[in-house]
Amino acid sequence: MALPIRLSTVRALIKEISVSAHSDKPLVVGGARSLAEALRRELGAGAQQSPEGAAVYVHILGAEDDEASLRRARRARVPIVALAPQDVESVPYVLATDIVRLRPGAGFPVEALSTVIAQRLGESAAPLAARMPVLRGAVGEQLVESFARKNGLVAAAVFIPGVDYPILVRNQIRLVLRLEQAYGLDPDPRARLPEIAGTILAGLGFRAVAREVLDVVPVAGWAVQGAVAYAGTRALGEAALMRLEAVAPRGQR
Repeated sequence: MALPIRLSTVRALIKEISVSAHSDKPLVVGGARSLAEALRRELGAGAQQSPEGAAVYVHILGAEDDEASLRRARRARVPIVALAPQDVESVPYVLATDIVRLRPGAGFPVEALSTVIAQRLGESAAPLAARMPVLRGAVGEQLVESFARKNGLVAAAVFIPGVDYPILVRNQIRLVLRLEQAYGLDPDPRARLPEIAGTILAGLGFRAVAREVLDVVPVAGWAVQGAVAYAGTRALGEAALMRLEAVAPRGQR
């Protein structure tokens, strides 16, 4: 039986993710000095305060030069996430969806901040999460949801039987490799071969399920295909996350 995806495509995926693993762009925290220092310690971020060259710039409102710092990050084309009090309606140079609200006496909303960072960076959050374990949960969940949604749309939009399958499998392999990258695993193809093979086999299983369901519910086949692709990709990603959480060193979960 022919493979649903070319080996050259798999090699290209591994190479791309291996190259991105060498990225050393940091998460930079700036803004209100005392709060910024405390947040750096909580996140495990470095001491760099300049937004230039950062993977993402997290700014805590409360400094005299708030707008200047945010403008500097914008000019450097660095993604910005802001922490602001609830009574602040908007933050210059920051999208409303990228503002995380601070509550007096409640501590830093690290979980909400991690979720916004994961959504803002997309796949490029994976190499950052490999160096900052506090981000891994949010990055993993965002990757799973993003790829599941993407595969659901692909399966629903492609009407020619079989044309979508290589795309779906490619996305599923990419998802698993990105999750493993976020958890700091070596992208060496020899080390990742079992997971890649398992992903391909899982894809075959999901394909068989879709065909069985289509036999029972022939109407609105596009909706069935989309639903199976979404659910299958999500199940695959969640299983990978459970495995990765189980093997992650204590203190890095």
